Amino acid sequence: MKIYVYMKNLILVVLLTLSSCPLVWAGIQKLADEDLHIKPESDTLSHDPVFISKLPGSFKFDGVIDDPCWENLAALPMVMHIPTFGNQPTERSEVFICHDNEYIYIAGRFFDQEAGKIKVSSRKRDNIGPQEDSFFVIFDTFNDHENGVVFHTNAAGVRHDMTISNDAADDTEGFPWNDTWNTFWDVKSSRNDQGWYTEMRIPLSSLRFEEKNGLVKMGLICFRFIPRKFELDVFPAIPRKWGFWSFVKPSQAQRIELEGVQGKKPFYIAPYFTGGINQESRLNAAETDYIMHKDPKLAVGLDVKYGITNNLTADLTLNTDFAQVESDNAQINLTRFSLFFPEKRMFFQERSSNFTFAFDDMNTLFYSRRIGLHEGRPVPIIGGVRLVGRAGPWDIGFLDMQTQSFRSGETDGADLPAENFGVLRFRRQVFNSNSYVGGIITSRLGNDGTYNEVAGFDGIIRVFGDDYLDIKYAQSFDEKYKNKAVSLDASRIWIDWQRRNAKGLGYDFLYSRAGGKYEPDLGFEFRRNYYMIGTKLKYGWIPGESSKISSHRVMINAQAWRDIGNHATQSSLVGAGYYMNTKSGIDLQMMFNRAYENPSDTFYLSNDAVVAYVPLGEYNYFFAKFNANTPHTKTLVFLIASSVGQYYDGKQFTIRSTAILNLGAFLRLEPSYEYVLIRFPERDQVFTGHIVSLNSVIMVNNKLSISALADYSNIAQGILTNLRLRYNPKEGNDLYLVFNEGRNIGLDRESPVLNRVANRGILIKYTYTFIL
Repeated sequence: MKIYVYMKNLILVVLLTLSSCPLVWAGIQKLADEDLHIKPESDTLSHDPVFISKLPGSFKFDGVIDDPCWENLAALPMVMHIPTFGNQPTERSEVFICHDNEYIYIAGRFFDQEAGKIKVSSRKRDNIGPQEDSFFVIFDTFNDHENGVVFHTNAAGVRHDMTISNDAADDTEGFPWNDTWNTFWDVKSSRNDQGWYTEMRIPLSSLRFEEKNGLVKMGLICFRFIPRKFELDVFPAIPRKWGFWSFVKPSQAQRIELEGVQGKKPFYIAPYFTGGINQESRLNAAETDYIMHKDPKLAVGLDVKYGITNNLTADLTLNTDFAQVESDNAQINLTRFSLFFPEKRMFFQERSSNFTFAFDDMNTLFYSRRIGLHEGRPVPIIGGVRLVGRAGPWDIGFLDMQTQSFRSGETDGADLPAENFGVLRFRRQVFNSNSYVGGIITSRLGNDGTYNEVAGFDGIIRVFGDDYLDIKYAQSFDEKYKNKAVSLDASRIWIDWQRRNAKGLGYDFLYSRAGGKYEPDLGFEFRRNYYMIGTKLKYGWIPGESSKISSHRVMINAQAWRDIGNHATQSSLVGAGYYMNTKSGIDLQMMFNRAYENPSDTFYLSNDAVVAYVPLGEYNYFFAKFNANTPHTKTLVFLIASSVGQYYDGKQFTIRSTAILNLGAFLRLEPSYEYVLIRFPERDQVFTGHIVSLNSVIMVNNKLSISALADYSNIAQGILTNLRLRYNPKEGNDLYLVFNEGRNIGLDRESPVLNRVANRGILIKYTYTFIL
């Protein structure tokens, strides 16, 4: 059943027809607009829209903000969000916004009574930290109350751009944005004894938005952060009831209107050149010795970005190369499941939320790292096309990529055949501005006749207040099985009723099911053949102004995963915990858990000569987890995560400690150490894991930086080194010099004896973007 192939051909025909016939497109757009009747929610959109005027005159783009034109604009009123919501800011801020036919302009005057304490600790693009004075602007460009693009800068005029999806759902363990997204824009900043100042110039071609009768509606949030006071001042006045990240929620943005603005269709052509050499230690034909093979690399490629419509953008890539992407950090896996690594390749980042179809944890129907990577190694990509944006009320994501056959060099045959990967995702608002329905189709087709396809539909309905119902259904089709059109055995079901808030009572009631033949080859799944029932309860408080605590909550959760066939419990977890963060920026979380595990097979913790393993059986055990960090606003930051207690039929102690040291605006060091000790006294087995890492960044200026990562792991018995020099004189013009090396430790652990160097590579990549 080749569902995706037929849909792919159909949608390409439709898109090409629409892009070449403006009258047809305009007619469909008009019908779609008339069909969409969305009533804003009064509790989130109660303020009247703010009209953004045209630039009143001209100004010199220098970050000084002394031009007369700014005095003709009204400053946006900002209020304190943290530490005490609703208070007047302790420092005066004046933020202005206007536009012309080419750009949106934002200017900010950030006065400071102690200007000598304004902190700059980064001069590297996309590397502004929470320990420095900074300013953010968020645009909900499609006015969909869920997605946003972020423009962030500091007093040194560093550019940092990000995207927000899923309305920045509260996440106490991470950041609710994707900071690997980049676009074209400019910023300049300056300082004096009164404070610091910034001017942003954002091309309209860098923003995807909808225009109706010459009027554009968006959402706007802007905020200033003063780290030494741990103070965040925001516009508009967004309450803190949704957790720490309430101030970045697009649903709470101020609605703004721009008149006389026409969307600009981007057209960028970016050829690139890569050259270098790779070395790899491989066994000779007689398997008596390791020989260093040298593989020179010389290639050219091309990336193209073209605006098919004002709201729909196509990215084309040929002879794709991601050699400049930073390496993954080493991890120790103590579970019986695969590890999940985040996507870092920029091609997959723009409006990546359009492709999201995620279940619980990190289970997802589309995991872009399945494309162009095999067991951590790059697979040659011939090329591909990617379309993202909006057509009428529909959010659209379309991706199609072709890879070459892949052989690791250690076997005679190919590890992977040449494959075609495809994704089609679409969704639209229904009922209200926070509810959606949609569908997805994924496809993985090999030239050897293998295929795997998945079709799914989903809905996220805001029922009332902060209560949401999230429903998903997906079914896979694979050549290994004779799937019926509707088969629970090859299906995935997800139902979640949740209250999204961090103040007062919050909850999740969960049900999930994955059949034994459900295999999303383009997705990521921890388990198979199970159903899960669970609940999460929490209650949060936001103390008064006199308290040193910013917010805290208690949590209870219980989940059980059972086998579909015999209803035997595969796993269960019951836990209770407490989370707290202070007004100075200290975070603390502790969880006490009771776990049950019933592994269906023995799994191993080590590949060393002394093997530690967990045999088949049933296990009940208790353990506690602790996480804490000192304020991220300080020059030196400490983060600690630890787990202690029982582990299956043994005992565990794990700790990961990280220090972040910001030495001015030129050097950032991040050493970390992870230690794992697992003992199984009854089997006289001990597993010990060590990972020592050092991340460092040297920031010569805003254009030149050097990043380095070194990892030592006694599990892999090796040292990995990644060094990247980036010269970025202007947006779209990049020069990378990359050095990678893997070294073996314990050379005599195998026969024949290993080489000291397992692999080594040096590569140069240059990209120049032509703007047409």
